[in-house]
Amino acid sequence: MSHSKKVRKFGRNTNQRKALFRNLIESLIVYEKIETTLAKAKTIKGLVDKLVSKAKEGSLHARRQLLSFLPQKKAADKLVDEIAPRFDKRPGGFVKIFRLGKRRGDDAMMVRLEWTEKKKIETQKEAKKTELKKKLK
Repeated sequence: MSHSKKVRKFGRNTNQRKALFRNLIESLIVYEKIETTLAKAKTIKGLVDKLVSKAKEGSLHARRQLLSFLPQKKAADKLVDEIAPRFDKRPGGFVKIFRLGKRRGDDAMMVRLEWTEKKKIETQKEAKKTELKKKLK
């Protein structure tokens, strides 16, 4: 029975588990959505929320703390410069989970993990308008 067991171990030791979480979170930051199992997604959701809250500070100290957790500097920079500003007014719940169905091999529930706030994509018309405004100024 798994009463009062708070940690999902995934059949790995501590270092392997931490590496798994770091790599999943880095992939989420770089690609903005990932597909994984439900258990892994639920586990990293809280970690991602803590990292985004830290990135919202935007200070040098916060950036260095993110670099100590994330394997690549590119991911930490993207988190602070692009992703965290999207969530200025949101106190939490930065990631959402969509169920995709069960995996055929082992019947594990697969999910898609993605940011709740999407990147704003400018249409060509909007881009031309902003360019004209810049030229007129």
